[in-house]
Amino acid sequence: MTLGQLIQKLGGTLLQGNADAHIEGVNSAPQAGPTDLVFAEDEESAAEALTGNAGAVILRPNTPFANPFEKGIVEAPSPRLWFARAAKLLKPAPAASIHPAAVVDPSAQLGRNVLIEAGAVIGANVRIGDGCHIYPRAVLYPGTTLGNRVIIHAGAVLGADGFGYVRDSATGSYTQFPQQGTLVIEDDVEIGANTTIDRGALAETRIRRGTKIDNLVHIGHNCDIGEDVVIAALTGISGSSSVGKGAIIAGQVGIGDHAHVGPGVILGGQAGVLSGKTVTNEGFKPEIKPGTVLWGTPARPLKQVLRELAVLARLARSRTRLE
Repeated sequence: MTLGQLIQKLGGTLLQGNADAHIEGVNSAPQAGPTDLVFAEDEESAAEALTGNAGAVILRPNTPFANPFEKGIVEAPSPRLWFARAAKLLKPAPAASIHPAAVVDPSAQLGRNVLIEAGAVIGANVRIGDGCHIYPRAVLYPGTTLGNRVIIHAGAVLGADGFGYVRDSATGSYTQFPQQGTLVIEDDVEIGANTTIDRGALAETRIRRGTKIDNLVHIGHNCDIGEDVVIAALTGISGSSSVGKGAIIAGQVGIGDHAHVGPGVILGGQAGVLSGKTVTNEGFKPEIKPGTVLWGTPARPLKQVLRELAVLARLARSRTRLE
C-alpha cells in the first residue's frame, strides 16, 4: 500500500515526501526500515523517529521537524491512533480455513472468511459471523453467537454454564439453577486468551459491539457489557451485573453480582464494586465528571481515597509520637 493510499483511507496531511512511497508495515523507530511507518507524539520522539530509517513518520500537528532526507511526514491529530489503524490495513488478512484438528458441529453456522485454528471446538447451533478468527483450543459451547469480525484467542471458553446453585436449607446440599440461556458476542469484539464468559441462566449474557477483553478475565451469567468497554486481565464480573458504554476496567478488579458500573466510569486496578451497588458518574456528591478514576473497595473517586489514606497516615504518625 502506498503512503497516499493510507492517507486517503485514514485522513491526515502529507507535509513532506512522496505519496507513491510503498509502505509494507509498522515498526518502532530504532528498528524501522525504509518501507516501515513509525509515529511520534512529542518533539523528543519526533527527533528520534526522523533520524531513523523509517520511510514515513506520523506527527501531531505543528510538531517542529527538520529532515534533510525528505522522509515522508504525515500530520494527524492522534498519531498513535493513525498508526494503529494503518497497522490493521497493512497486516495481511489470514486466509479463511478450518483446521483439520478443529471440531465443528455440523449444525454450526459459519459466515464468510472465518478462520478456525487447531483444537478449537465449535458446538451445536453456534453462529459465527463474517471475518471471525478463532484461535487454537478456544471452545464455543452450543448456542453461542458471534457477530462479525470477532477475535477469540487461544483457550477462551464461551457459553459455559454459569455458577448458579440453589441450597436446600434442610440438608445443605446444592442443586444447579437452570443454565439454559445464551451468549451473544456482538461485532468487533476481541476476547483474550483463557478468558471465560458464561451463558445466561434463563435469558442471555451479552458483550456489546467493540468491547475489548484481556486475558484471564471471567464474566458471569446474565451480564451485559456495553459498547466499547475495555476490561484488563484478572478481572472478575459476577452474574447479573452490567457495565455501561465506554467504561474502562483495569486489572484485578472485582465486581459483585447484580452490580452496575455506569457509562464512562474508570475503575482502577484492584478496585471493588460490592454486590448490588451502582457506580456511575452521578453516584457521588459532589457529582464527578465522566472519566474520573474510581479506586479502592468499595470503589470511590481516587482523590477521595488519597485523602483518606493521608488522614490514616497522619493518625499513624500521631500514635507513634504519643507512644
